Amino acid sequence: MNFHYQIFKVLYAPHISEKSTIYAKKNNIIILKVSMKSNKRDIKRAVEKLFSVQVKNINTVLVKGKRKIKGKYNIKFSNWKKAYIKLKAGNSVDIIKNIN
Repeated sequence: MNFHYQIFKVLYAPHISEKSTIYAKKNNIIILKVSMKSNKRDIKRAVEKLFSVQVKNINTVLVKGKRKIKGKYNIKFSNWKKAYIKLKAGNSVDIIKNIN
């Protein structure tokens, strides 16, 4: 199987919010939405291959899906996984520029 295909099975999208961008600039960290089945080793390999950087460490968080009431219906959004990827000194990735 092609490794580029596997990268996009592991990494979904950058998690962009006000809190995450401030945190990322201060600490040289990338915050990504990743597959629920992926582990830290898979995430590290995918990030290093895709962005050509060196990863120092990774922390993952399971985020519970929210419940919303829309009219008379109760909707539950899916759970998802978030990865905080700390890069080694001298490495950086500007997610916003890479999206455009």
